[in-house]
Amino acid sequence: MSENTLRHNAKRVLRAQRIETPSWAYGNSGTRFKVFAKAGVPRTPEEKIDDAACVHEFTGVAPSLALHIPWDQVDDYPALARYAESRGIRLGAINPNVFQDNEYRLGSICHPDSAIRAKAVDHLLECVEIGSQTGSGVLSVWLADGTNYLGQDDIRARQDRLAEGLAKVYAAMPEGMRLLLEYKFFEPHFYTMDVPDWGTAFAHCLRLGERAQVLVDTGHHAPGTNIEFLVAVLLREQRLGGFHFNSRNYADDDLMVGAADPFQLFRILHEIHGAGGLAPEAGIEFMLDQCHNLEPSVPALIRSILNVQEATAKALLVDRDALRDAQRDGDVLGAHAVVMDAFSTDVRPLLAEVRQDQGLDPDPLGAFYRSGYQEHIEAERIGGGLGWGA
Repeated sequence: MSENTLRHNAKRVLRAQRIETPSWAYGNSGTRFKVFAKAGVPRTPEEKIDDAACVHEFTGVAPSLALHIPWDQVDDYPALARYAESRGIRLGAINPNVFQDNEYRLGSICHPDSAIRAKAVDHLLECVEIGSQTGSGVLSVWLADGTNYLGQDDIRARQDRLAEGLAKVYAAMPEGMRLLLEYKFFEPHFYTMDVPDWGTAFAHCLRLGERAQVLVDTGHHAPGTNIEFLVAVLLREQRLGGFHFNSRNYADDDLMVGAADPFQLFRILHEIHGAGGLAPEAGIEFMLDQCHNLEPSVPALIRSILNVQEATAKALLVDRDALRDAQRDGDVLGAHAVVMDAFSTDVRPLLAEVRQDQGLDPDPLGAFYRSGYQEHIEAERIGGGLGWGA
């Protein structure tokens, strides 16, 4: 395929790309040791929407904001959705919180106590209703459930409780809503996690039905896991629902996506593109899930989006005709060279052209800094801000 054709096709796909930002990334966040308060942090869900609108204004590809309940709880969700619409934003995935209440010390929907399981299921059902009121089509479920010690609980019984709880939630979802089930191989529990890997999530999704799919958080894997392989398998089975993009060095570090290993991000997007997963009709949700402990949130999210765009552009520049020829001929080094040539390409000029075509500044981060938005919110938002657990 000619270079001009590759570039033309890449620009078309990049113009249609959408990346959802998370409401919790705009607030104060930290580690087990400390949450550092930052200037300009939103004090209300509406101010989170304002920040998300700013990110979208400069990137052009972030028109939705994921909510976390009860962190983003309000009395009137349709009104919140209308406010978002007035700012050029829609409310995206609804993320339930079944891990912070004291009752969830031994689990939520996997808890041995049926009353606590019922409480957790009721909250998930509440989030289904919130999604109906906000027009969201995605319920994004991550469970902190697990055990710390051998013999603490019956592993198989917990799987039965998990299946029962998820089935109740799935049955209550309106037509058009999807349940995305996230997994994490360890933390907060260190002997077993009840949804520790993509295989467990996949098995439960198969039992639930076609509108249950797996959500891949790029930070939720053991060291050395070949994430692009599992992505390829889930794509083949049509069970890849979406991503929580972030970076990790050691565990679930929640650093900016592409910061630690941009080559891994490229490899993942290479597989997605190869399966047609970048097309809007594929329905794969591209979402960020990050905690900005030291850096200001709005420019950090803009930088993260640029990192995803750059990895996507490189994946789109892989000459797949040449790659298939090399693979058919058994040309190992030739095939590898085709992919590496694309990864080595400086795609920033291409992305600058895409942005100019859309009437955007070719340098979104520079445009943000020149806008004075950060100085404005730091001066206006006095008196604390939202953060973990707020």
